[in-house]
Amino acid sequence: MELKGKTLSGLDVLLTQQLDSLKGLGVGIVTNHAAVTRDLDHITDALHAAGVRVVALFGPEHGVRGDAAEGAAVEDSVDPRIGVPVYSLYGATREPTQEMLEGIDVMLIDMQDVGARFYTFVYTMAAAMEACGKYGVKVWILDRPNPITGLGFEGPLLDPEYRSGIGKYRIPVRHGFTSGELAKLFNSKFGVECDLHVVKMQNWSRDMWFDETGLPWVLPSPNMPTLDTATAYTGTCFFEGTNVSEGRGLSRPFEIFGAPWIDAQVLRREMMKYDLPGVAFREAYFSPFEWKFRKEPCSGLQVYVTDRDIFKPVITGIAAVATIKRLWPNDFIFRPPSNTGKCFFDLLAGNSKVREMIDANVDPLEMEKTWQNEPVEFEAETKSVLLY
Repeated sequence: MELKGKTLSGLDVLLTQQLDSLKGLGVGIVTNHAAVTRDLDHITDALHAAGVRVVALFGPEHGVRGDAAEGAAVEDSVDPRIGVPVYSLYGATREPTQEMLEGIDVMLIDMQDVGARFYTFVYTMAAAMEACGKYGVKVWILDRPNPITGLGFEGPLLDPEYRSGIGKYRIPVRHGFTSGELAKLFNSKFGVECDLHVVKMQNWSRDMWFDETGLPWVLPSPNMPTLDTATAYTGTCFFEGTNVSEGRGLSRPFEIFGAPWIDAQVLRREMMKYDLPGVAFREAYFSPFEWKFRKEPCSGLQVYVTDRDIFKPVITGIAAVATIKRLWPNDFIFRPPSNTGKCFFDLLAGNSKVREMIDANVDPLEMEKTWQNEPVEFEAETKSVLLY
């Protein structure tokens, strides 16, 4: 394709074509370590060097510099390089307060999403948008590619009863949007009201995978090291809601899963029977150096995506969970409900029906039929927010 290898992110477009629009304004930035230019300069350094008056920084899960662990609360601080306050949006508060927004005329939001409904950065974006709308601060989204393409909605839509920090809006598990498009969707259909402007990418098309853009991959969170990880993550993240390791503590998280009591040979044989599109499985034997089963010998599978354009991560992940539950019912468990009364697996799935069907040993391919029309209807309803 003629476009491939020439994509400019919203940040690059801002720096090369729209910088004059920020002249004289107080600028806040919601961002993290993955917000870099094509030359790998971080957004804060690039804007500061360009003379933009940066007033404050706001960090999502893992912090502005990406040094906080998964799920760990992040504290407020001062940026040592440009000397401005750094406010955490993953600690005591999840959205900017009026005091934090003082002196800010425009809030820039630049975070690399991975295309999965349960990735938390998009909800940090939504919360910042809401706060800015409430206190009269303009919002600019600096758009970036959906790394697993802007095609292929998959999985059930979120049931509003299962809203949480890993899923707030009625979108599919694999959502198929860029962050800028999600911002438009939140603003127009889900009641997040702000003065919104999206700085669009240039030379990006919906069928492009991240490695076809020419942009540098910077791991957006500690357990998202590669595009291969992101490709599998939308399905294998379901293991976070179980007592099966999702591969954290390994060099290939979310591509490898297993547990001490799994027979890898049996599991591989059963998974291959589904004839799932674009994927094969290898027996995997491993000992995580942290997280579940730390230093314990485990066995399971490694996901090998053989054709990423037809691969269906959501049903692949759910089929793996269902198969392990069926084969080892006395060992497998879903994580118990939290103080909200909801199982974490249900929050990932966006409903309780998937877990209930797994418990009832419903064939995964039959499960898929219960939601397969939802993404189709959703796609028709949301065409108006597409930017590319």
